[in-house]
Amino acid sequence: MTARKAPAIGTAYHPATDALPNGTAGRHGQAVALARLPRRRRPGMIALAVAMIGAGIVASTAVYSATNHRVPVLVVQASVPAGALIRASDLATASVSAGPGVQFIPAAQLRQVVGQVAGTALHPGMLLTAAELAVTRPPGYGQVLVPLPVRPAALPASGLQTGDHVLVVATPGDQGQPGAVIAPALSVPVAGVVEAVAAAGPDGFGVVDVLVPTRNGADLAAQASTGQFALIVTKRAPS
Repeated sequence: MTARKAPAIGTAYHPATDALPNGTAGRHGQAVALARLPRRRRPGMIALAVAMIGAGIVASTAVYSATNHRVPVLVVQASVPAGALIRASDLATASVSAGPGVQFIPAAQLRQVVGQVAGTALHPGMLLTAAELAVTRPPGYGQVLVPLPVRPAALPASGLQTGDHVLVVATPGDQGQPGAVIAPALSVPVAGVVEAVAAAGPDGFGVVDVLVPTRNGADLAAQASTGQFALIVTKRAPS
C-alpha cells in the first residue's frame, strides 16, 4: 500500500466529504438532505377521534343544559289543612331544575292558584303540583260536616290535626244534670275524619270540624249540643 503524501507547502487542502448513507453527495462535496417521507394516515383512527370529540361536545352540552335549565315554580311556605282555601301568603316561589318527569306549577300561575282548595294537607317546603289541588271543598258526596265544641282537656295531649280519623262516642252526663236522665242521641259511635281544628276561644271551647256520613249527621249534631261526647283517635293523618 502506498503511503499518502502530505500536500506541499502552500497547496490548498480540501478534505474529502464523507459519503451519504446512499452514497451520494452534493455539489462541492456538500451533503444533500433527503426528502422527508410522507406520514401514513389511518382513516379509521381519524374517524374515531372525530367521533369521540363530537360525543364529548354533545355530553357536555347535555350536562350544561340539565344543570342550568331552571324555572321559577310555586312552593308551599305555610301549613294548609286539606279542604282549606289557599291564600297568597301560603305560597312562595323558588327556582328548580325542570328535569324530565318533574311535576310543578309555574310561578306565573300564582293568581290562578290562590283561592283554590287544598286537596291534601300542605306543608312548608312542598313543591306544589296540580295533584294537591281540589275542585271543591269538603264535604263531598255522601258526607256532612259537623262542628263539635270541645274543651282543650277533652283533646289528646298530642292534639288533633286535619286528616285524623276519630270515633265520636256518647258519654253520660254528670250526676244531677238533665243529660244524665236523657237518652243519648247517638246509639252507636260514629266514625269521622277531622277536617279542621280551631283553638279555644274566650268561652274556653275550641271547635273540631268532623266529616261524617250523611246518615249520622243529625244524630251527631244533637249529641254535640249536649256536650256529652268524647273523641277517640283511631288513626293519625300521614305526616
